[in-house]
Amino acid sequence: MAAVLRVSRFLPGRFCKHVAFAVMSSRSMASKTPVGFIGLGNMGNPMAKNLLKHGYPIIATDVFPESCKEVQELGAQIVDNPADVAEKADRIITMLPSSPNVIEVYTGANGILKKVKKGSLLIDSSTIDPTVSKEMAAAAEKMGAVLMDAPVSGGVGAASSGKLTFMVGGAEEEFTAAKELLSCMGTNVIYCGQVGTGQAVKICNNMLLAIGMIGTSETMNLGIRLGLDPKLLTKILNMSSGRCWSSEVYNPVPGVMEGVPSANNYQGGFGSLLMVKDLGLAQNTATNTKTPVPLGSMAHQIYRMMCARGYANKDFSSVFQFLREEDGQQQQ
Repeated sequence: MAAVLRVSRFLPGRFCKHVAFAVMSSRSMASKTPVGFIGLGNMGNPMAKNLLKHGYPIIATDVFPESCKEVQELGAQIVDNPADVAEKADRIITMLPSSPNVIEVYTGANGILKKVKKGSLLIDSSTIDPTVSKEMAAAAEKMGAVLMDAPVSGGVGAASSGKLTFMVGGAEEEFTAAKELLSCMGTNVIYCGQVGTGQAVKICNNMLLAIGMIGTSETMNLGIRLGLDPKLLTKILNMSSGRCWSSEVYNPVPGVMEGVPSANNYQGGFGSLLMVKDLGLAQNTATNTKTPVPLGSMAHQIYRMMCARGYANKDFSSVFQFLREEDGQQQQ
């Protein structure tokens, strides 16, 4: 390490950081078996980095090669497709946008199950339809592998800091092995039941999240129209019975809170299009179980309208801006 510090004067800062990272990780990597990681987007990228920090050699791939650059610089081995990952690692984590992506990555022409090793542990942290999780688990079982669903909560910030919450579904006897890996990326790893139950919890959580964010945005907009300072209103809400995650941790009003998407023109975070996907999953499961979810249905429609009007790639908290526009007011 001293050698790294001496050399660092003559190296660009970013390169020096990668050298130091590699030195600190090399000893522990030598004693740990490789972990495959597929899907290096906004969430997958920091998750894979945290595994590297904990000393796990990473074998990764992504449909967009440029997404692999950062983890490759930190020591990950990049391969061409999911099947190649399965050939080199018997513990694989997937973090993908939707059910069709998961189906392709696991069962496609170059999918994981084409070259999966018997006894492999497959952990899918995507948010998808619980029935798809069950189908993929059944397909994996035929190949002698075990699949668990482990969707996450916490967003990009928690992914970067290693403080995600994982909701895990699958064979209980495999939970300890899954928790070993997931604990490198999250502070809460909770067993929910058999395959698909992790997805069920995540769908319920995100439906409530969407409803809460819309409610917070409506409340803040009303307060502003009544002449209240948004920072003062937020402070009082967070001392009162209206307090919620959307008001306290992820406030949707620009200028109220630093380090959240509303402070950065709603860039980064959790895209509105992804929220539409998750709310659609909630609607499908509500229909299948004959469960009344009128507020969930309304939230789904609001986010669909937002995406149709140019908000698809903005963080879901931009519903505040959308409501201001609907109100005929200038964007904030």
